[in-house]
Amino acid sequence: MNKPLRSRTIVLVEDNDDDIELTQHALSKANLYSDLVVARSGEEAVRLMHGPTGVASGSMALPALMLLDLKLPGIGGLDVLKKMREIDATRRMPVVILTTSDDETDVMEGYDLGANSYIHKPMDSADFNRVVDKLGLYWLTINVPAAS
Repeated sequence: MNKPLRSRTIVLVEDNDDDIELTQHALSKANLYSDLVVARSGEEAVRLMHGPTGVASGSMALPALMLLDLKLPGIGGLDVLKKMREIDATRRMPVVILTTSDDETDVMEGYDLGANSYIHKPMDSADFNRVVDKLGLYWLTINVPAAS
């Protein structure tokens, strides 16, 4: 089993319990993170990053990566992304959209709002594990992060 090269926190913004479990399993199997923080809504993600105990307040370290679903209750994923890019504290945090949406408008808007990557979630669990392993490997071990 691979040992993580960096001890890093990942924020998963996802409301679907099955997708949360699948993502946790894939990341754990790849041994690429030290802490996975799950936000089950757009509001929770914004509060986590910009609230009184969040990154913007200095109470929480900037996560190494945010995995963001688009189809969320309340504040949608694209609005979460927009808010992440509006605040200096989270502007440079890598945000990977990981969603079932393959709508070209969502893809273009995601990149226009500052997504670092847009990945369509595979429906097959083995394919999903491979995708999460590769994205985790790239963002958490190969990519050089911006200084926080």
